[in-house]
Amino acid sequence: MRRMMDTRPPPGLSFMKMHGLGNDFVVIDRRAGGPPVTAALARALGDRHRGVGFDQLAVIEAAKDADAALTFFNADGSPSSACGNATRCVARFLMEETGQQALVLRTERGLLQAEDAGGGLTRVNMGAPLLAWDEIPLAEAMDTLHLPVEGDPVATGMGNPHCTFFVPDVEAVALEVLGPQFEHHPFYPQRTNVEFVQVLGSDAIRLRIWERGTGVTLASGSCSCAAAVAAARRGLTGRRVTVHVDGGQLQIDWRDDGVWMTGATAHVFDGHLTPAFLEALP
Repeated sequence: MRRMMDTRPPPGLSFMKMHGLGNDFVVIDRRAGGPPVTAALARALGDRHRGVGFDQLAVIEAAKDADAALTFFNADGSPSSACGNATRCVARFLMEETGQQALVLRTERGLLQAEDAGGGLTRVNMGAPLLAWDEIPLAEAMDTLHLPVEGDPVATGMGNPHCTFFVPDVEAVALEVLGPQFEHHPFYPQRTNVEFVQVLGSDAIRLRIWERGTGVTLASGSCSCAAAVAAARRGLTGRRVTVHVDGGQLQIDWRDDGVWMTGATAHVFDGHLTPAFLEALP
């Protein structure tokens, strides 16, 4: 007699692995409930040797005023208020699940619009940039367009803080050295993402990224938005640019209703955390 297939889900906790231009995520869908996601779980999952590995962890929750709600963690377990590429990845997953061409996601930034941009691309409105020192936030009042820091960076808020430097050659930047130094600069009480930008033209920039709580990343949606806003504010580019990151390209369009970001996404695989892995958490 043929053996019946066991269709029950394996014990443990299910997750999805996704990425946007190499900016990789673990995504946990809690819309139907399940155990809470803690900082300890995020740290264990983020370990690329003993866990799964990610730049950010995204958690999908049910929402009454949106198609879903999202919360984010960095690889060190710290919370992140915004994660643009993860937002696009989850938006693509939900649109394919429901057949919708557009939807609304709730994050700490508020309600974010997402839509199918055609050609397999996904577009998300990351909201208006925060340009005042106390909104970013910075530790004290100062000109956010010209911080009194060596290198003359720009400060921008995209729901998370950013420090953007303009350099003649991003490939010559010692990202692993300078990134952590500026991430912990005293002007940024919540730490900061750090971007180094080379202007390629009025409609294109090259970007390398150090993300707070994670380190060097191949791409970052919020960092790309912040860099594009900083370049436009300085008059170095227009408000619509192609951002070339280590993992590919994003289209950033700073409109009156917010900063729209368009790019590719990938759903790589689905997996399950074993009970033993979960029981070993501190």
